[in-house]
Amino acid sequence: MGTFAALAASAPGGAAPSGDTALYIVQTVSEPAAQYEGEVAGFAKTKPDEGGRLDAKAAAVRNWVHRLRNEHDATLNAAKVGTNKKVYDYSLTFNGYAARLTAGEAARLKGTKGVLRVWQDEIVQADTTTTRDFLGLTGNKGVWAKQFQGDARAGVGVIVGVIDSGIWPESASFAALSEPRPDQAVIDAKWHGTCDSGPVNPFPCNNKILGARSFQAGITRTPFEFNSARGFSGHGTHTASTAAGNFGVPASINGFDLGTTSGMAPAARIAVYKGLWATANPDGTPTGSSSGSTADLAAAIDAAVGDGVDVINYSISGSPSSIVRATDISFFNAAAAGVFISASAGNSGEAGPSQVNHNAPWMTTVAASTHDRGNAKSVTLGNGTTYTGVGVVPPGVASTGIVDSETIPAAGRTPADARLCMLNSIDPAAAAGKIVICTRGITDRVQKSLVVRDAGGVGSILVNTSAAQSFNGDWHIIPTVHIGPVDGAAIKAYAATAGATASISITDPAKVTAPIMAGFSSYGPAVAGGGDLLKPDIAAPGVDVIASVAPPGHAGKNFDGLSGTSMAAPHIAGIAALIKSKNPTWSPMWIKSAMMTTASTKDASGGPIQHPLGTATPIHYGSGHVVPGSAFDPGLVFDSTPADWVKYGCALGQFQLITEPGTCEAAGTIDPSDLNYPSIAVGDLAGKQTVTRVVTNVTKKVGIYQVKVTAPAGFTAKVSPEWLIVLPGKKASFKVTLTRTDAAFGQFSFGSVKLDEFVTGKHEAVSPIAVRPVALAAPREGVGAGASGSAALSVTPGYTGTLTSSVVGLAASNVSDLAFTATNTSFNPAAPAVSDSVKKVTVSVPVGSALARFATFDSDAPVGTDSDMFVYKKGSNTLFRSSAGGTNDEAVTITEAGDYDIYIVMFGHTSPAIPNVKHHAFVIPAAAAGNLTATPAGQAVTQATPATVTLNWTGLTAGTRYLGIVAYGDGTATIGRTIFGVNG
Repeated sequence: MGTFAALAASAPGGAAPSGDTALYIVQTVSEPAAQYEGEVAGFAKTKPDEGGRLDAKAAAVRNWVHRLRNEHDATLNAAKVGTNKKVYDYSLTFNGYAARLTAGEAARLKGTKGVLRVWQDEIVQADTTTTRDFLGLTGNKGVWAKQFQGDARAGVGVIVGVIDSGIWPESASFAALSEPRPDQAVIDAKWHGTCDSGPVNPFPCNNKILGARSFQAGITRTPFEFNSARGFSGHGTHTASTAAGNFGVPASINGFDLGTTSGMAPAARIAVYKGLWATANPDGTPTGSSSGSTADLAAAIDAAVGDGVDVINYSISGSPSSIVRATDISFFNAAAAGVFISASAGNSGEAGPSQVNHNAPWMTTVAASTHDRGNAKSVTLGNGTTYTGVGVVPPGVASTGIVDSETIPAAGRTPADARLCMLNSIDPAAAAGKIVICTRGITDRVQKSLVVRDAGGVGSILVNTSAAQSFNGDWHIIPTVHIGPVDGAAIKAYAATAGATASISITDPAKVTAPIMAGFSSYGPAVAGGGDLLKPDIAAPGVDVIASVAPPGHAGKNFDGLSGTSMAAPHIAGIAALIKSKNPTWSPMWIKSAMMTTASTKDASGGPIQHPLGTATPIHYGSGHVVPGSAFDPGLVFDSTPADWVKYGCALGQFQLITEPGTCEAAGTIDPSDLNYPSIAVGDLAGKQTVTRVVTNVTKKVGIYQVKVTAPAGFTAKVSPEWLIVLPGKKASFKVTLTRTDAAFGQFSFGSVKLDEFVTGKHEAVSPIAVRPVALAAPREGVGAGASGSAALSVTPGYTGTLTSSVVGLAASNVSDLAFTATNTSFNPAAPAVSDSVKKVTVSVPVGSALARFATFDSDAPVGTDSDMFVYKKGSNTLFRSSAGGTNDEAVTITEAGDYDIYIVMFGHTSPAIPNVKHHAFVIPAAAAGNLTATPAGQAVTQATPATVTLNWTGLTAGTRYLGIVAYGDGTATIGRTIFGVNG
């Protein structure tokens, strides 16, 4: 078996069951074609050589795929499940299948030989004049001219796969390219796809849109959505045309001429994979959004790689905490097969830190920023005060009355509805002829101005509710100014005065300072990796991006301005296509490194990039804002391989959860900070740490580089060696040692490593450093066994001084033996109820308790038992915490006193009879119980030098589980803890 033999996802299910069935994804034991190394007699290796591509049409691949599909059927037959239950076979980037199964069938498959993992499908969402000039693609000195002799060849020989909501094929952005094509032989050699036009609303392909497929086994298609790769919502049309739309397409919105638009790689080809589908409101009208299932999206990835795409754009939501969902695994193998993956970082930046999605190192995660197209627009009040915001609709509004929508609700509507300018919520008599103030939230921003227009208003003011929110130049139906919360409050106060009037200016198109990070753009530190991998990787324009859309979903418009990391990702996908076109042998990691090490942390004025909440940092933009022109010749790159990614995933403790026993032991692990990445991050530095990086010379000349380090504030930094001599195509390594001096614990500090080419000065590779010091690095958890015993805990202080150790507990668990007579795969967390398959335990956590944990254990139930746990405040239907993995090993830990209802759900099992589940409730008082000690109670410690704390326990009851806490202090405050359990 190869290094990636056993990966499978373990995310909780999210797909609604159909009758008594639900859609499940099943992973089987063999390697997918992208990873199979030829171990089975009679079946040749299919894994591409380093730098090569997977050829889905090769005889060896076809033979292996046929074997895998037989393997899939064999597991179904062994579990006495009909093979007609399958909806997809996965074989190229993921080995397994999707099937509609009952809970009993899913449970039987879990225990079937040859099956690694079974989990339920889940639903994900889309992450929702041109930027070509701003990014330096145009002009005599631009990328297109310097690298490709013009736009006509920019991206030749490259196929961009767009996994999204389909596209509008009649858009001029996708019109046929001129013939003959200079890259036709290259395209013919790699393209193996098809154009599935669909049963209705046929989808025409051409030499621009090479192919189209749609995937909808995991969703229920809305009546207005097209039953083909043709897209209704326009999201996919926008991303595809941004990445690789044709050059010089005339664009207009609502009758206003916007010049021309172009994709980043206008000569590249496009392959369409529709895995997102337009959603509907309860009344059946379109929501304007799209969603899709992981089963469909995994099938789309598998198909895209098999079809021969070079680049995939994935502007779809992901997980902040997991790197092993089904789509993550599929992308792992896609990248291993030579496909570059650009993924959106997410649009939850306004919720605060650590919301960034797509945190796997094999993907390039893209944050959103502004570009320099001006859209300043102001409102002048009757008292002479002017407030400036943004607004792209050019005309102004002469002085007229101004009114806050909250004060003019329509009959039967509440002021709260009117405040948000919800549909039919404001009184036409009061709005007629006036400028109406609407507050941001709930409904689409452009729908609010439409509500104002329909009520007779002539202009609108859209007010943000927090400083973190972005300012968007949306194409409103009437002149609109988008204003911040402070100015908005002042405008509302004035509007409340008698005879209030206002006017709106025309739009000022003058260029503005850019980039600025978008407030909505999700940022780090990444939960997956604990801050040891810097995500997002890079930033690109994602605010008010004008591109083609689908007319049905955009009120008949062919173009629209949209904002989101969804709009940023295709910029990077298109630029990656350009780099791949110029350097066809470069791997996805080389391309990523080239963009990251040449990115900029400065705006156009030379100042640091800003964020709505202050100066932006690498936590917001990763390596910086993309500079395409520099990425074609970076000099050096930081490379990593699938074997490195496995070690990284094992180091995080994620791959162990979803691999065969022994996989991580065989692969080995690394310190996550030592993954050979173009950025450097340490999320838990205890005093001092050394990280290693290896660079590869991608030029044809010997490179002599000086390695310079800028220490993060509150640290010293030393690099060794200070000079590198790197032969063409060869590697060299260096180490960076970071030592804390006075940096604040728990807060990130930033620096950089710069590799300057000494002789010519032509090349400069920069890696950001993001480091967060901790007062103490200690195990989060520990476990011992026996009625008496001892254990040694190794801890590393981040300071020099005194370390204290004390304990609370051990506390014995209160055990509830729960009997079930049925299984349940469709528990509704919003309406918990006891049944044959759901049991409830109520636990009281007294005020002053140190900690409580509710848990079930694999060792308490037969192999194959899968229970889930949902925790609520007593008497509430609002979910408080949950634990819903793929086994019986579940735990919820809380520190808040109160009474709790814990619902245990029997999700599945492989036993002949439904097993009982033992629920353990640990409530640890804030005092030692006398059965656990920590020694020494105090000791002198030196920064970055490991120290030992020894635990001893005695007098425990055999067969009883206990839990306690070891608390560490510095003599003045608690600085860390280890939760320690003992199985008596």
